Order: sequence, then structure tokens, then C-alpha cells
Amino acid sequence: MKQFMKGFSLACLAGLLLAAPATVLAGESKCIGCHKKVTPGVVKDFLGGAMGKAGTDCADCHGTAHTGANDTAKAAMPTEKTCQKCHQKQHGQYAEGKHALAWVAMSAMPTNGIQPHPYIQGLKGCGGCHKVGARTEEQRAASPFGSPCDSCHTRHKFSKAEAKKPEACRTCHMGFDHPQWEMWSGSKHGVIYQTEGDTGRAPTCQTCHMEEGNHRVMTSWGFLALRLPEDDAEWMGYRATILKGLQVLDPAGNATGRLDVVKAGKVARLSKEEWQAERDRMIKVCSKCHSSNYAKTNLANADAMIKEADKLMAEGIEIVADLYGKGIIKPQANKIAYPDLLTFYDAITPIEQTLYVMFLEHRMRAFQGAFHMNPDYVTWYGLAEMKKDLVEIKHEAQRMLAAGH
Repeated sequence: MKQFMKGFSLACLAGLLLAAPATVLAGESKCIGCHKKVTPGVVKDFLGGAMGKAGTDCADCHGTAHTGANDTAKAAMPTEKTCQKCHQKQHGQYAEGKHALAWVAMSAMPTNGIQPHPYIQGLKGCGGCHKVGARTEEQRAASPFGSPCDSCHTRHKFSKAEAKKPEACRTCHMGFDHPQWEMWSGSKHGVIYQTEGDTGRAPTCQTCHMEEGNHRVMTSWGFLALRLPEDDAEWMGYRATILKGLQVLDPAGNATGRLDVVKAGKVARLSKEEWQAERDRMIKVCSKCHSSNYAKTNLANADAMIKEADKLMAEGIEIVADLYGKGIIKPQANKIAYPDLLTFYDAITPIEQTLYVMFLEHRMRAFQGAFHMNPDYVTWYGLAEMKKDLVEIKHEAQRMLAAGH
């Protein structure tokens, strides 16, 4: 009986507490008083962060329209413009950099329109990382997921210390097509960081890509490791084939509408000056620990790895393009008779599936591993896999030619 009464009393007490109105302490906003009961974890994070300690109130970011449990939909979701009010310098840098353009890629990928809604707009796939990009009002209406700034300064603490650590980059910069976390953490730079801690002896992601807190985050080669023009005629030939495979150029070598998307997304460098400016910046960063000659030599060797990867990639594209040219592979409706690397996993034949993996996974690892000082990624996860892909592509092409389909 005592045990029953004890349980009953606890249950009643819990019910009374839940039913009781929120208590607002002196100096505490109504938002905080209410959310201490509704979302205590959010309040704890917010009050423990610099913004909460500085006296910023929930209404400063979420507006004043939402006042109670019956109008939660009126709470405004912050955007990067909200953060700009207090962080003008950082917002200006972000707006000029590649993170701000991350959502452009969502619009550019030709098969994103056929993906399940949760995958892109619901942030359970590519959209989950590409939300770091700025969006139009129409795009926000489709999925109002808040400010891209909280991709690095996570809600509701918005910690600068957290965003300065390389682990903050890990969620997005890992895995299939851009495993920078794995490359860096397994490199000598990453090993020093993990054995000594953040002593400053070894560079982190932020040391090289966000020097002195610069939120611009740009690289000389861009995501696709493509630049125009190219003085090396042999290399330019490989690159032209890759641009055709991306359907930035048509089979005759003429620019398509996708060139405008490449420009808008800044995923390639389209002038010598643009490329060189980013390279000079990186040499300056590297020279804080190494001689400039050492830095230039290592970066030049990484450049050369792109050429080696491009040579293999171009050969694979040309083999599959030949199958289109001979009518062995039939183009989809409203598509040209040429492989399209940007269809990714929605490619229509097994040989094109191999080709897209060769491009998006193995080529990426071959050159990204070189810049992140990880020779194992360059070799076994990159160049060796590309050579394996090419053997499979050649074998499958011979089979398809012999079979006539």
C-alpha cells in the first residue's frame, strides 16, 4: 500500500508540475520561462552559449509573433540574414565563398527533381549538408530549415569554440565523394592533432581553409578540380572530355547551359587570375610552418595527380561515349547521346554506374588525398580504383558491342 501511495504521489506531483504555468524569474524573458519546461535542453544550450550570456533573447532571432503553445507556427526561422544583423564581417565573407553557394548544386543536379522529398528538402540526404547554402524565399518556403550558419555553430549554443574544431567539419566532409575528414585525420597532420590535441603544431581544416576566421572558404581548384583555360594542351584534352561528360560542353565542344550553373556555383576556376589568387593564399598559409618552396613543390605534385586521374577519367568517358555514338546505349528522352556524369546513381546502364563511381568517388579521392597529404587515399582508394574501373568499363563495353546492346 505504501509503495502504491508513493507511486501515486509521484505521478500526481508530475502531473501538477506539467499543468502548472511557467514561472518566469526576474530578468528572464517569457520565452525562456516557457521553454525551460517545453524544451529544457534548448534553453540550457542557449543560456550556456555566448549569445545567451550576452543577453540576446529568443525574440531577437525568432520574432515576437509566437507567444504561446497555440501559435508555434508563427515563430520565425532565422536565416543567414538574421545572423548578419550582428555578424556583418562574417556574413560578408560567407556570402563571397563556396558555402553560400551550396544550395546551387541542389538546383543544378539533373535528377534531384525526381528524388524523394525527405532526401533533398527534408535534409535526410544531400540537402542535410547543402543547407549551408543561402537560398531564395521560394526555396525557403519549400523547406524552412533555418540559418545555414548553424551548420557549423550548432543550435542553440552557437559556439565559436566548437566551430573552430576540425570535428565540426566532419558531418559533411566525409564519406563517398569528399572524405576530407578521413584523409586529414589519417595524415601526419591529423595524427599530430589527435595525439597532442589542438596545440597549433598541426593544421586543422580551419587553419588552411578558414585562416584567421575567414568565412569565405575557397580553394584553388574548386570541388570538381577543373580550371579554364589550361596551358598544358594534353591536359586540356582530358579536361575537355570531362567537361563533355559533365555536359558543360556538348559532344562538339560547344558550351551548354550548364556552364552558367558552373559559374554560378563556382565549382571550377574560370580564369588564370582566379586560380592563382587562391593558390597564392594557400602557399601563404602553408609557409607559416614550411618553406614556400616546400609548399609549392607539394601543391604542384598534387596538381599533377589531378592530371593523372583526368587521363584515366577521359579514357573511360570516351569508351562509354562511343557506345552512345554506335547506338548501343540509347539516350533518355530529351537527353543527348552522351554519358552524363551528373546523373550519378540514376545512370541508366551498369557501365555508366561504374563511370559515375569512377568520377565521383575514385577520381575525387585520387586528387583530394594528394592535397590532404594522405598517400594511401591517393593510391588504394583513388588511382588504383580508377584503373580497376577502367578495366571493368573496357570489358563491359566489349561485351555490349558483341551483344549489340
